[in-house]
Amino acid sequence: MAVLHKYDYIFAITVIFAFLDAWNIGANDVANSFATSVSSRSLTMKQAMAIASVCEFAGSVAVGSRVADTVRTKIIDPIHYRDSPAVLLMAMMCTVFGSSVFLTVATRYGMPVSTTHSVIGGLVGAGTASIGITNINWGWTGVAQVMAAWIIAPGIAGVFGALLFLFTKFMVLVKRNAVRRAMYSIPFYTFMTVAALTMLVVWKGVHTADLSDQVVLIIIFVTATVFTALHSFFVLPYLWVRIIREDWTLKWYHLCWGPFLFKRPLPPPTPIGLFKPAIKDFYRGHLTAEELSYVRASESLMQSIQTPNGEPPDQGDKDEDLILPPPAQPLPMTAPHYQRESRPECLAPPRPPGPWNRPSVLAWRLNRFMLRGIEKDVVSMQKRNAVLKWDLEDMHARASHFDNRAEYMYSALQILTAAAASFTHGANDVANAIGPFTTAYEVWQRGSAGLTVQVPIWILCFGGAAIVLGLLTYGYHVMRTLGNRLTLISPSRGFCMELASASTILVATRLALPVSTTQCITGATVGVGLANGDWRCINPKLVAWIYMGWLITVPITALLSGGLMGLMLNAPSWADTASSRSG
Repeated sequence: MAVLHKYDYIFAITVIFAFLDAWNIGANDVANSFATSVSSRSLTMKQAMAIASVCEFAGSVAVGSRVADTVRTKIIDPIHYRDSPAVLLMAMMCTVFGSSVFLTVATRYGMPVSTTHSVIGGLVGAGTASIGITNINWGWTGVAQVMAAWIIAPGIAGVFGALLFLFTKFMVLVKRNAVRRAMYSIPFYTFMTVAALTMLVVWKGVHTADLSDQVVLIIIFVTATVFTALHSFFVLPYLWVRIIREDWTLKWYHLCWGPFLFKRPLPPPTPIGLFKPAIKDFYRGHLTAEELSYVRASESLMQSIQTPNGEPPDQGDKDEDLILPPPAQPLPMTAPHYQRESRPECLAPPRPPGPWNRPSVLAWRLNRFMLRGIEKDVVSMQKRNAVLKWDLEDMHARASHFDNRAEYMYSALQILTAAAASFTHGANDVANAIGPFTTAYEVWQRGSAGLTVQVPIWILCFGGAAIVLGLLTYGYHVMRTLGNRLTLISPSRGFCMELASASTILVATRLALPVSTTQCITGATVGVGLANGDWRCINPKLVAWIYMGWLITVPITALLSGGLMGLMLNAPSWADTASSRSG
């Protein structure tokens, strides 16, 4: 039996908005981890959703069940609510209300914002309205960290991303033997990636044990070495036979053969009518500078010989002897990637025939709701300037196009970094939604809350499930913003972006600096984009729009939560008024 049973309605409202907050974290924050993988075509939307769902839920439940300081203790001290626990319960309700409402609007318009900062803004507003603005922690351990993160996170990630991509570009991708160099660089990058991600999980994700620095270094070195050895033993021979030898008979299960694949005889000639399993064209739909100039010149030529109505100009009787050019013919396209990609933006199956209450129709409608995000063609949606006008084709054309076989080498590493970042995100950022919710549950159940609270496993499952649902249904909005609308993304670029983001979080964690996953991946994307060539290789309008979203997060969530908190605290007691009148 709950101690504050008379405030059941406040706790019920908190549950609803905490679920909405976690749903928005999945739709907004989790999409950051896989936006580059989907945009570069290393993963399909369904593959990304499947990996993200498993990693996020596993990270939330397996690693998130620790006793930790809640987010609220960094902004407001619970000691101020010692004599009025019901006010603390209401403050947590207003916090998740302000955060969830703002995140819902931001996600709808594809604006990647920091969910951590939205919760902090909600706490600032609720705390200001309940205990006064002077009792808010504005120092470096509190709100000041949020301000610093606006510059620190994207700046460090951008520098890391640019340096890593420039090294990869000039040492591997632009060389004549780029494919072989990419093959030889895989073990080095694998070791570096696994070591960084292991440090990230140990330092930021796993807090159940107090490990010494020596033990941490041993764990990192052993994990990276073993994984690199296994990767080199099984994956590299498979890549060599598939890419260098072009073995069209190779199947995915031949991966288990390891080095024995080198003894595999050369493949026979491809039978007539049978196509080789070609390497994916990661630049499909993205024109080079020469191709774009060629296509736009042909379009200008066609427009110049047409009237506004689309008909040849009428020369009249005086121009009877004028020889007009033949009708414009489509210019020859010698390569498939010359053609501008035109694909459907929605991959949903058609509605089954029958009335609305037919079981097959009801199942179809349920799947359209649950699988809404999976059925979106994000790469195709990124070609629309839905928010800010910018010449995306010219932006993509300014970036160099590298050998698809070399790009293919970095796909597996990109998937690895995205999956590990997603696991770590689930282990940490689930607290943004369930932190205030757990505090509310503790106050409602016991009538008080200490500096630390034990998170029940059912609350972790509650938050993890809401995050996964948000990703599946609405995550595509942010994915299309952080993808090719910001800069051209390929597997090598996406790998550099994600590793730079993970490295930034790693360094910031060790230095106790507050950073956001959203800000790190955005900064890394801009840094890699600038390393492509010049500033026109990125979309500056979109960068400014994203940065504006970061700046307004804390003030807007603070106003929403603070306004509601002040309204409820200062509302007249109608029950007392009625009783006094009857007396």
